[in-house]
Amino acid sequence: MVEQKIAEERVRGNMSSDLQKTDDTRGAIRAEIPDIAGRLMRLGELASGLGSQRASEEAANLAQRLREGRFYVACIGQFKRGKSTLLNALVEDRVLPTGVVPVTAVPTVLRFGETRHARVRFQGGTWTDVRPDELTQYVSEEHNPENAKGVAGVEVFVPSPLLTDGMCFVDTPGLGSVFLGNTAATQAFVPHIDAAIIVVGADPPIAGEELALVEQVGKQVRKLVVVLNKADRTSDAERRIAAPFTRNVLEKRLGRPIGPIFEISAYEHSQKNKARWDWNELVAVLRKLVDESGQTLVRAAGERGLRRLSEELLAVTLEEREALVRPIEESERRIAAMAETIGGAERSLREIGALFTAEQHRLSDLFLERRKKFLEEVSDGARAEAQRECDTVTSRYGPRFRRVVLGAVQRIAARRVLPWLSMEQAAAEEEYRRVAGRFVGIGNDYLQKLAQSRVPELARLPNALNSENGFRAASRFQFEDLIQVARPASPLRYLADVFLGCVGALFVIRRDAMAFFDYLLEMNSARVQSDVMDRVQQSRGQLEAEIRKLLREVTRIAASALDHARTAKAQGTATVETELVRIEAAEEEIQLLLRN
Repeated sequence: MVEQKIAEERVRGNMSSDLQKTDDTRGAIRAEIPDIAGRLMRLGELASGLGSQRASEEAANLAQRLREGRFYVACIGQFKRGKSTLLNALVEDRVLPTGVVPVTAVPTVLRFGETRHARVRFQGGTWTDVRPDELTQYVSEEHNPENAKGVAGVEVFVPSPLLTDGMCFVDTPGLGSVFLGNTAATQAFVPHIDAAIIVVGADPPIAGEELALVEQVGKQVRKLVVVLNKADRTSDAERRIAAPFTRNVLEKRLGRPIGPIFEISAYEHSQKNKARWDWNELVAVLRKLVDESGQTLVRAAGERGLRRLSEELLAVTLEEREALVRPIEESERRIAAMAETIGGAERSLREIGALFTAEQHRLSDLFLERRKKFLEEVSDGARAEAQRECDTVTSRYGPRFRRVVLGAVQRIAARRVLPWLSMEQAAAEEEYRRVAGRFVGIGNDYLQKLAQSRVPELARLPNALNSENGFRAASRFQFEDLIQVARPASPLRYLADVFLGCVGALFVIRRDAMAFFDYLLEMNSARVQSDVMDRVQQSRGQLEAEIRKLLREVTRIAASALDHARTAKAQGTATVETELVRIEAAEEEIQLLLRN
């Protein structure tokens, strides 16, 4: 008995010691955050002095976020995974627009507020208050396609208990929609993510774009919460397959365990139905994230931002100092040489375009041949089956006869084509990945050659492209609206069908049905070919645009440095010396801020 009491006291003592250590660690982290915020504010002032207003604003915004103890939990996943519905359910307020079309065009931050309200900030502007029911005007593809309105930020304030201690949810544009700008907007927000809710489904469990983004986010943050949504629309068997598959794929890609996968129905919970599946467990994990990791995530966000912005500003100071030291004429020659090199680069891009075009033609020919082979193999048997089905219809009433036989050939076409489409999708994905790797390899070789050119500034071009992060476009391999029952007949068609039935000329309708059947086979078998070509074309354009963006950035920094140097030299040697001292001091201070 005495030994048992001694053991219990030892356990309680160890627990108390562990709790004390945890409190001490949290206290130390909490004490570091104001220091990081102060360094960010100073970095913003230096950025402003160096003419980088964007970096200045970003540093100030991040410092404010640290002072308020806010960290961002981004909800990411494929288009139509139910991300907006999930966040609405978590904050218990239908504040984010949802729908059957892409409705999230820009990242939207959900944060705590005593009252429900929203605000929008446009590029280069300040925050403007808007009503929450007006959000669709700013965040939906219908009213703000490809973010044509230039929305830089959207924040929604809700009195949610889950958000009271600093956690903010971020609704990101879905990957893989037909709107490429949506994926770009999500990619651009990645540096600001502190933790993530990965929303996957059962059909398919996780797509290639999702996997690439999760890997990108996973390199930056450790806290990932995986949710298998729409459990109410899937069978137990489907979820039993999807959950282990998702786990294996994610853990293999991330190289670490991902924890539990929560099976939920965000829609069902948003309808105030009793929580089922793993809803309560999901909420508990998010609360635990706040309690145990909130301050750590805030500090990490500050450190990441400090490092990223410091490196950016150090590149600017290097350009500025070199422009002041060398003669204006030499700088002008260098700018001219750079323009010439980049002009040559543009010509080279056009030459590379010929290689891309050749690959596109090869792919087109490949899938055309596969399609021809499929039609040769299936056409006769499928037509005979469709003909037999039409012959078995007994109705003599023309309009009904047309409706029944068209529905019959639709079902037969789907039964014949869908299995083949599934195989073709896998082949198309494999070919696309191969071509993507080749395109990006060409792009990287191209950047390496530029970096070895006679313009030293180009040597700083990053090898920033890869087959998943830098080369991506929407994939829509789905058997959608082409297989469908014919639209309701026009009044004239209806009367004609009545007449055909009366005179016993239903063979005319059978002929129309077979023509419809041929149309279904022809058009739907072409879907993979046309879709993969669209995807390659869009991705090719995205890759070329990315390379041009890198070239423009190098030119912009160099030209800006030359303008500043020209102004300083026009004012005399003393001004140049003063500027050199200022830039050197700024560089030293940036390095000091980065080290502390």
